Amino acid sequence: MSAASDVTPARGSSGGRGWLGQAARIARRELRGGIRGFRIFLACLALGVAAIAAVGSVRVSITEGLEREGRNILGGDAEVDIAFRFATPEERAWLDALGQVSEIVDFRSMAATGDGLEADRALTQVKAVDGAYPLVGEVELEPAIPLSVALAGNGVVVHPVLADRLGLEIGDPLFLGTAELTVTARLLREPDAGADGFGLGPRTLVRSAALEGSGLLTEGSLFDSEYRIVLPPETDDARLDALEAETEAYFADSGARWRDRRNAAPQIERFVDRIGSFLVLVGLAGLAVGGVGVSAAVRAYLDRKTGVIATLKTLGAEGRVIFAAYLIQIAALAAVGIALGLVLGALIPLAAGPFIQAQLPVPVALGVHPGPLAEAALYGALTALIFTLWPLARTEQVRAASLFRDGSGPVRAWPRKRYLAALAVSALLLVGISAWLSGIPTLALYSAGGIAVALAVLVAAAWGVRRLSRRLARTRFVRGRPALRLALGSVGGPGGEATAVVLSLGLGLTVLAAVGQIDANMRAAIDRDLPEVAPSYFFIDIQPAQLQPFLDRVQNDPAVSRVDYAPMLGGVVQSIGGRDASEIDHWVTRGDRRISFADTPGEGTRVVAGEWWPAEYAGAPQVSMAREEAEEIGVSLGDEITMKVLGRSLTATVTNFREVDFSSGGIGFVLVFNTAALEGAPHTWLSTVYAEEAAEAAILRDVAGDAPNITAIRVRDAIGLVTEALSALAAATSWGAGATLLTGFVVLIGAAAAGERARVFEAAVLKTVGATRATILASFALRSALLGAAAGAVAILGGAIAGWGIMRFVMEAPYAFEPVSATAIVLGGALATLLAGLAFAWRPLSTRPASVLRAQD
Repeated sequence: MSAASDVTPARGSSGGRGWLGQAARIARRELRGGIRGFRIFLACLALGVAAIAAVGSVRVSITEGLEREGRNILGGDAEVDIAFRFATPEERAWLDALGQVSEIVDFRSMAATGDGLEADRALTQVKAVDGAYPLVGEVELEPAIPLSVALAGNGVVVHPVLADRLGLEIGDPLFLGTAELTVTARLLREPDAGADGFGLGPRTLVRSAALEGSGLLTEGSLFDSEYRIVLPPETDDARLDALEAETEAYFADSGARWRDRRNAAPQIERFVDRIGSFLVLVGLAGLAVGGVGVSAAVRAYLDRKTGVIATLKTLGAEGRVIFAAYLIQIAALAAVGIALGLVLGALIPLAAGPFIQAQLPVPVALGVHPGPLAEAALYGALTALIFTLWPLARTEQVRAASLFRDGSGPVRAWPRKRYLAALAVSALLLVGISAWLSGIPTLALYSAGGIAVALAVLVAAAWGVRRLSRRLARTRFVRGRPALRLALGSVGGPGGEATAVVLSLGLGLTVLAAVGQIDANMRAAIDRDLPEVAPSYFFIDIQPAQLQPFLDRVQNDPAVSRVDYAPMLGGVVQSIGGRDASEIDHWVTRGDRRISFADTPGEGTRVVAGEWWPAEYAGAPQVSMAREEAEEIGVSLGDEITMKVLGRSLTATVTNFREVDFSSGGIGFVLVFNTAALEGAPHTWLSTVYAEEAAEAAILRDVAGDAPNITAIRVRDAIGLVTEALSALAAATSWGAGATLLTGFVVLIGAAAAGERARVFEAAVLKTVGATRATILASFALRSALLGAAAGAVAILGGAIAGWGIMRFVMEAPYAFEPVSATAIVLGGALATLLAGLAFAWRPLSTRPASVLRAQD
């Protein structure tokens, strides 16, 4: 029984059945034909949904792991962090009253082995602990001995990276400052590693008592004192809130910070949330590419159903009945595609669980998470609706007269206004939901705008490619080249595959091209430009009495071209312009802030607003602020900034703004106070030394030999860490772009499959007029390669523009076009389309012309 039998003869007469019931019956009978013609539809939707679901599931797995294992990650129920000093006896007594407490001191230092010219040194992140550490969890060592045994006396535990770098074996001596220690074990795992944040060197564990007299933890030195607390078992979230308020009130004048098991690793959580949101937006780009395939599949299906639609109208079916019938069919198939995507999106993180866990210092709560799956399903449903409304709306425009004329051609008229309005509302809803759920609405809106613009540009580019191909096909150049002429004519002809190919490949290739351009330019800035302006070393923790001997050594070295130095101490921003620091979401107000003081502007300092204080000024405290940061926060001249410096509140008036170029790698402070405001406070000196690379080792040896407490940070090593971080980000983005490309390749295969019937007829005609199989195959291959190269060329242009914009306006760095990745993208696009085209070329080549042409009669 056909679908037409479900329609009553008279228009408007339902025979007791509503029009939706009729539509449902027609849809059910149509669906009995199976999913033939909808495999690409299902694959595109499933891949897009799976990518978003997988990224969201990984993000939630990490977040839930942080929440579930917060106590183990933090190393206790709560922590009070005091910058640049230890807790006073009164403060320690107050903390002890809360529960069991362990004191941890975290700082950077130079680990040294050997003597004199044989000495070897490396930067290390030191964790000095007391006998109570760890309060929660276990430290894993090699050999497997208790930590209390390993740290007994002057024992020290080192990370394998540090041990290998310095060639350390068990029993070897190791110097931290002036303290001589003995290596007793290698550190395999810290239970609280995720709470420690980013470090510039591998970890070293040592008893705090072993560092007494080492010169490393003196007044003014840069270190953090962390007091981990195990609270009574009955402590719930409400009690944690009360304890946080009590602690902040008690330490209000001391600059201490509280965190507890609910936010054990805020840096990791913030990073995972941001990168996860970004990758979801990249996944939306893949879903948009899949939408192109969805739309093409629906359009091709409805074109084949023109006769059925015309028959239904002849029998009296209303336009709304026909529209609803096919909408129900597409909705049912979309549900199947979304379900497949959700299954894939849930399984991929489970399968990749061991790899994900190995890359992170925190536990991951792998499992099926409904939240990200629901988000992905919503995105998939809205995308399917957006890309199918247009072709579905045209079903109302099929006339019954199509039965008696050539009705095989597609309807080209615009849909009615109500469908266009529904399309606009659906698109706005998708953008609004993505902005809301991503947590970074500005980026989401820019991404949505970028995708829309990219799709429009790609459609325009496809039109340009078709127009150019038509013109080239008539030039003298192609005379005597039948394969090329046929290929150009096919690309430029009506009903060609240009739009589908350029859209399907173009967006994914554009994302890859942008990543390649940005990554290459960032690496060039780091590897080429930064070493030309950056210092060789940062020397920190130079005591005032050590400054002059240090300067005598480095300033008198002919290999040293420049030495900068400035006093430095640490503080915590409490308020800016009357606003509490907790209300200002900016890196200046997060964590500890290094500050300086000066009587006169330093060499190269450029004051861009206000006036510097007079030399030897001794009045009310004044502060100079970096212009860019001031503008970002909204600071004006005359505003007051309050900081907690070594337990003392200091309020100063902003009297000028300076240009500070942090990209140079030199000394740069956001806040510089007048000398009289801070000169009496304990402080150390920071120095940057610019030297020839060959002289760096001798400088480090002499400085560290004379003053072991001075920490040297080699800029080349820090640059290497930044490069690794950039590589990880580029790899993550490339994986997202790869998912978009995979979807695009599926769309490409769909376009090639949809055009197979036309190529069969074309090949039959060409054979009839004398074309050889080689000529026809070369025509098909050239057609595919030209379209792929065109998609790659458009992608290079889009990627170059995106790379320029990000480098120029976000990174504020120069941009140079990178040709290697660009060439690879053009070749990759051409190869992808060539393979897809050739895969569907064999049937047209093998079909006999007579059978094809006879069927057209």
